[in-house]
Amino acid sequence: MMRNLCFVLMVVFLVVGVVCIGGCDEDGVKDDAKTGAAKGEQEVAASPQEAGPVLVKLATTLGDIVLHLDKETAPVTVANFLQYVDDGFFDGLIFHRVIPGGVIQGGGFDNDLNNKAPRTPIVNETGNKVRNLRGTIAMARKNAPNSATSQFFINHKNNPTLDYDGRYGGYAVFGKVVEGMDVVDAIATIRQQPKRAKNGLLLENCPVENVIITSAKVISGK
Repeated sequence: MMRNLCFVLMVVFLVVGVVCIGGCDEDGVKDDAKTGAAKGEQEVAASPQEAGPVLVKLATTLGDIVLHLDKETAPVTVANFLQYVDDGFFDGLIFHRVIPGGVIQGGGFDNDLNNKAPRTPIVNETGNKVRNLRGTIAMARKNAPNSATSQFFINHKNNPTLDYDGRYGGYAVFGKVVEGMDVVDAIATIRQQPKRAKNGLLLENCPVENVIITSAKVISGK
């Protein structure tokens, strides 16, 4: 009888031990997650520049355009754009495509219509479903969805036909104009004419008078 009782007590002890180990392990994971989040918050708080908005100023021959880049919804696209900025790639390039009530596009040709060679293409981040509204900046690309490199455009009006719809790839929005929309409007009103680029490409909507990006610089965050 005593032997049976001892056996039962031993089984109960083992079961309780297993439940405790399982429960402690689960609670431990949750505690670690909370600790990790707290550490993350402290790191962000210790680096206010990282937490601030990423602002880029495009100085043009018609005035300045300040862009707020959204690294949360389009991290790859923003990193790609900032690399071009850091490299001075955009300095001296023009807005070579202007469609009033549509877009103004740049990032590919210089003042003499030489095509500037870009880096490798990036993934199309239209899955973020950010809409092509007036004042937003998005990546231009070829027919293939993942073909964007350096060329970008600023929406002069709401362009829902450029949005991702689940079937059509769309054009990835990665920021918006926060200062200088009047400059965008001024660029969009310039008369256009077809011009032949040095690489033979016909630029059908090129401004008669070139609008040059004299410099592109990060002025906040990164």
